[in-house]
Amino acid sequence: MIGVIGCGNPNRQDDGVGLQVIRELKHRNLEGPKVKLLDAGTDGMSVMFAARGCTSLIVVDAAKTGVKPGAIYEVPGAALERSYTPGLNLHDFRWDAALHAGRQIFRQDFPDDVTVFLIEAKELGFGIGLSDDVAASASKVSRRVEMLIVERLARLPA
Repeated sequence: MIGVIGCGNPNRQDDGVGLQVIRELKHRNLEGPKVKLLDAGTDGMSVMFAARGCTSLIVVDAAKTGVKPGAIYEVPGAALERSYTPGLNLHDFRWDAALHAGRQIFRQDFPDDVTVFLIEAKELGFGIGLSDDVAASASKVSRRVEMLIVERLARLPA
């Protein structure tokens, strides 16, 4: 099973980019018996439980690092995993902590093959819709994720 998880808050403009990628993949009918597409919002626990049992996982989210809006980073999940530091709200348990916790809890039932796509946001204030640069990058990432799905499906047993 290949899991693709889009993260973010669609009410915070470009923070919804991961969800847009999921919508584009669903529009191309990529979900099926061996591919699950999930809009996880800002719920790290959903990421952890959705990844359980997958052989491969792809996570898409927004980033705000100060570089040009729309910049795309494709990073191995292991490079971004972090242990969870308890906070005061559930939003503190993000997908990066979910990767670490899922690996500790589910062991062999958690995917080793994890790829994370981060798309640099321009606007994260309240509002609906993506900025032009980020929307264009969402389409690029959705095409790249589709390629990865096809490659990984070819490696799965029939």
